[in-house]
Amino acid sequence: MKPLSHALISSLLILGGSSAFAADGQRIYNQGGNNPAAMACMGCHGPDAKGIAAAGFPRLAGLPADYLAKQLRDLRGASRQQAVMTPLAKALDDAEIDAVSAYLAQLPSDSPPELRRQQIAGDPTTRLALYGDWSRQVPGCVQCHGPGGVGVGEHFPPLAGQPAGYLVAQLQAWRNGTRSNDPNRLMVEVAKALTDTEVTALAEYFANAGVQPAQEVKP
Repeated sequence: MKPLSHALISSLLILGGSSAFAADGQRIYNQGGNNPAAMACMGCHGPDAKGIAAAGFPRLAGLPADYLAKQLRDLRGASRQQAVMTPLAKALDDAEIDAVSAYLAQLPSDSPPELRRQQIAGDPTTRLALYGDWSRQVPGCVQCHGPGGVGVGEHFPPLAGQPAGYLVAQLQAWRNGTRSNDPNRLMVEVAKALTDTEVTALAEYFANAGVQPAQEVKP
């Protein structure tokens, strides 16, 4: 058996290093992907992946890996569009998407305490968040996104503690058609049924979820 040439050995090492790099979610997050266009995620989402509220960049730490991977793949397609994220997602391959999603999912989220199931008299935002408005076919946000808006599975991400600006931007995206990757067009229809005032109020409600304790009151 002939010994491997130095050129072949070098090529194998490069390929092996590339594969290992693609599978390293932490490195992808902190330094970027194999494609130079896949810039480091931490520049926008922070070194701990807990987002930058002032700029409207959401928390990624602790979100379900399946949800994160789905969003990145949707951003590569046509069902979700976002000026910054779309080109970045297109620069990632499937292995990189899976790797960085798995890495982010296992990070501590430090999410706010679970909202108490409450009803404050005269507070329409709380009622809308918890119970919805079925006269408009609008379910309560927590009925899909879980108690306190902590998130459920790959289709219903956490709302609690996300920047209000980010939540407003997503609701507007559902309304104007730049995001349509929801099951059965649920969020599209809900977002279109909400007023501008309700969109802003709900975003602030979940951005501050758990900050102000409230007495539990039955509806």
